Amino acid sequence: MDLRELRMMAVLTQKQLADQLFVGQSAVANWEAGLSKPQRKYRPLMAKALHCTVETLEQALEATVSAR
Repeated sequence: MDLRELRMMAVLTQKQLADQLFVGQSAVANWEAGLSKPQRKYRPLMAKALHCTVETLEQALEATVSAR
C-alpha cells in the first residue's frame, strides 16, 4: 500500500491532508509522487490524520518511493 492509497482510505483529498499538516497541497502531491518525503516531525500527525500507525505510514512511504 502506498501513500496515496492510505490517503484515499482515510477519505481525504490532498488539500485536506495538507491543511491538517499545515503544508501546501503541492507537498502532499510530491510525497505521493515519490519526489520527496515528509519531514519526520510531520509523520505522527500525518499518521493520525490517515488513521494508521507511524510504522504503517513509514511502509507506505517506502512503497511510494519504490514504485517510482
